[in-house]
Amino acid sequence: MKLSEIKEILPTLDDVVFQLEDGTFVPEHFHVTEVGQITKKFIDCGGVVRNEKVVNFQLWNADDYEHRLKPGKLLNIIRLSQNKLGIEDAEIEVEYQSTTIGKYDLEFNGKHFILKNKKTACLAEDACGIPLATEKKFSVKEEKSSCCTPNSGCC
Repeated sequence: MKLSEIKEILPTLDDVVFQLEDGTFVPEHFHVTEVGQITKKFIDCGGVVRNEKVVNFQLWNADDYEHRLKPGKLLNIIRLSQNKLGIEDAEIEVEYQSTTIGKYDLEFNGKHFILKNKKTACLAEDACGIPLATEKKFSVKEEKSSCCTPNSGCC
């Protein structure tokens, strides 16, 4: 979801609700502690220089159980960050604390914002020699072994 999309959605909501993909809700007393833009310049394993830019929201739970972030307040925080920091219209990445800081993509299901699990991937599969998922072929050996040992051919 891009920043422009959340700005269109927020005025239509009564409450801001974030939900993880597993169905767990972010506690309703969360705070948005940061809104910013992150620029990442890196080189992939194939030697290609890449640039990535995301708008970052950081969610944090405090012991402030009376706190409820309303859509208008979040919209004001977004506008302020655009004015003060020059944040561009880019994809939103959400940081949220679980056992460690997790990074999530953001979607909207018509009622709640969904924190979608991010996955790593090789950006230069052609240069790495890793076969694409559609090209992978597996052969099944006719011989069966009761135990899988090194060089047995079972795995």
